[in-house]
Amino acid sequence: MNSELFQTTSKIVALARSGWITSARKLFDGMSHRDSVAWNAMLASYSQVGLHQEALSLFYRMRISNILPDHFTFTATLSACAGACELTSGTKVHALVIVLGYQSSLPINNALVNMYGKCLNPFSARRVFEEINVRNDATWCSLLFAHTKSNQFDVAHEVFSRMPRKVEIAWNIMIAGHARRGEFESCLSLLKQMRESLCLPDQWTLSAIVNACAESLEICYGCMVHAFIIKGGWSSAVEVMNSLLSFYAELGGHADVVKALESIETLSQVSWNAIIDANMKLGNAHEAFLAFQQAPYKNIVSWTSMISGCARNGLGEQAVSLFVDMMEHGIQPDDFAFGAVLHACSSLAVLGHGKMVHGCIVCYGFHAYVYVGNGLVNMYAKCGDLQASTHAFNDILDKDLISWNAMLFGFGLHGQATQALKLYEEMMASRIKPDKVTFIGLLMTCSHSGLIEESRELYETMVSVYGLSPEMDHAVCMVDMLGRGGYLSEAKELANKYFETGTAGISACEALLGACSAHLDVGLGIYLGKSINSLDPNKEISYVLLSNLYCANGRWKEAEMARKKMIDQGVKKMPGCSWIEVNNKVAAFVAGNHSHPFMEESCRILYFLESEMKNPCFVGLELYEMCLCIKHS
Repeated sequence: MNSELFQTTSKIVALARSGWITSARKLFDGMSHRDSVAWNAMLASYSQVGLHQEALSLFYRMRISNILPDHFTFTATLSACAGACELTSGTKVHALVIVLGYQSSLPINNALVNMYGKCLNPFSARRVFEEINVRNDATWCSLLFAHTKSNQFDVAHEVFSRMPRKVEIAWNIMIAGHARRGEFESCLSLLKQMRESLCLPDQWTLSAIVNACAESLEICYGCMVHAFIIKGGWSSAVEVMNSLLSFYAELGGHADVVKALESIETLSQVSWNAIIDANMKLGNAHEAFLAFQQAPYKNIVSWTSMISGCARNGLGEQAVSLFVDMMEHGIQPDDFAFGAVLHACSSLAVLGHGKMVHGCIVCYGFHAYVYVGNGLVNMYAKCGDLQASTHAFNDILDKDLISWNAMLFGFGLHGQATQALKLYEEMMASRIKPDKVTFIGLLMTCSHSGLIEESRELYETMVSVYGLSPEMDHAVCMVDMLGRGGYLSEAKELANKYFETGTAGISACEALLGACSAHLDVGLGIYLGKSINSLDPNKEISYVLLSNLYCANGRWKEAEMARKKMIDQGVKKMPGCSWIEVNNKVAAFVAGNHSHPFMEESCRILYFLESEMKNPCFVGLELYEMCLCIKHS
């Protein structure tokens, strides 16, 4: 019996290590008798392949099977809690550790410090650390990670200085922490100290520094580090090359990405994910799909890269379809996957899809995640359901700056200036410091609602109170608002400040030109139109607005000349487009395009609507009957 049990357990471990985790579980479920070793083997297998929720579910099954957990059980389960960021489950396991008398076990204590750190609870991690009598390198590194993960770098540096022995992992944790913040100089300083202490950098060190280059958005830094990698003989390290691939996809060009791809000798799971992400960032969706199909194994990162990439490249329907496929393949979505598909729903403006995803979020317990909650606020606002957007905002327990900004833009999108300003006051009362995005949302909302004095006050507050320098979008909002209100001279004065600054100047002048068209200021309008043409001859809006301005003043010859110049320049006007959601599908209508399958019925409806407006008593019944026929056809 013991021999058979041992052999079956060994097969479970071997299958899991070979990637056959489903087969390992079937073998486990078929066992007539299971001891703690068999349970631990299955638990550890789930944790090691990243199936954290399955590991936790199995642990709860073990508890009701009257099998007492041991220190192997606890370390595997706490690892799953850390991977899934399940702080509540981790705290319950911690309580069970104390009840069963395992609080003196160093591996379990290290796992507890690690769990609290990854669940962003450095206070509890520190408390466990202080209760450990005998500590090792793993203990110190776990505490160090807990503070860097929570962006407590002052405390992290204090812990780092107290470490009895600074091992490679400790240096890497510090460098990776600063890399996440894009602090390239701090990473370089740590690298220098690391080498001076005779501790050599490894592939994880260099990978973190390359990531710092990507976060800093400085391509010259990345090229410099790439040269260091080649010189140091790390070009064959898969992790380093994956980071370089991601870096060049983010900041470089197609040629750089191709060279980075060619230099990767062995493609790991991370490599395939990096290739998918790189192609999506370059706009090569087809190449990304091919890489996705060729990848031997697809994890949650692979699917999320595809979903977010499709959403970024305007392929919203494919993004939603991929999300559904992912669920059908039994891949459990995480907060990043939900955020990606919510972005796709927002771009499609299809409320039905968004509600479907929201249902999944509640089902999987991600509704409390701030990142997911922010996506819900944005999705409902862009899909036209402001009430649901407000509910989603109120459901976020720990609102961050992005939460407030998303709701502000939601109110602005729906023209609810009063609610936006009220929300801004609540934001101030909550001691959330606004950023430049906050003021773009507020100024845009006030501009469209004609709240001129409020806009001026906000613009002044942004500079004098919060020390934020106005950028292009702030200036354009102010110029647009002043122009709409008829304050053309003040708007012109503000636009002139940005006129020599390239894109900012053009955008401000376009807003002012639109105001000139509305207020029939021909002189200023002609001056602005010609100025914009000289800066960017390929901008269609200056030709169109200038032509409209001439027409409004009866200067037909000049209007015709403006249109002719636009044609001679090869500039084409972007056709108008509108769309409507019907049965969870978006029907789009483009000006000049009569290829829509229901175009004839739509024209007939429009004809009867026009007749109804002119003769409401005679056409109403006929229109109603016709609509019923179309609905049931």
